[in-house]
Amino acid sequence: MDNFFGRVETRTVAPWPAGRRDLHWHLLPDPEVAQRLVSAYRAVAEHPGLRAVEAPWLHVTVLHAGPQEEASGAEIARIVARVRELVVAEGIEPVELTLARPSPGTQAIECAARPGAPARRLWELTRRATLDVVGDRWALQPETDYYPHLSVAYGGQDADQADRRRLKVLISDVDQGEVVMRTDRLSLVSQWHDGRRIVWDPIATVPLTG
Repeated sequence: MDNFFGRVETRTVAPWPAGRRDLHWHLLPDPEVAQRLVSAYRAVAEHPGLRAVEAPWLHVTVLHAGPQEEASGAEIARIVARVRELVVAEGIEPVELTLARPSPGTQAIECAARPGAPARRLWELTRRATLDVVGDRWALQPETDYYPHLSVAYGGQDADQADRRRLKVLISDVDQGEVVMRTDRLSLVSQWHDGRRIVWDPIATVPLTG
């Protein structure tokens, strides 16, 4: 497995260095769902080479926008207002995602989420709203091919120690089926990482009321 944090710090397009606060739009699980996932897959997430995600920080990323320091407070407020306007205009309803059992990816242990279309619609909407306010100032992530997923662990600096075969064995021993995550809001956060974990401060929420 690769080091997730090393990848985001050094990627060619839109690198994200440790400590820098970036604007992210998320779908967040309720605390009961988050705790169930953390409890079920703790042995997997704490495998050598991985950095476990604790319950408060589990998330489905919708859009990684750009550095918070590069946007004024007024611009952030306008982005939120534009997202809210589009959500209302398009009648966006609460999103229900079925989280699959996790599997080892290239940089993380991921629970694929389905159906993809409702979350993809939110990616398109937040992307459009951000471009409407800041233009092409930022290289928004992902650029294309958005798919919703939730990571229970990331590859760390010692990610080469993560044994995929052993991880598959550990996952096979977990008696936890698919988990349904329902959320009625989009969350905008000020997010950063320290090379070991991802955390954030909340900025705004946009209700999904249909």
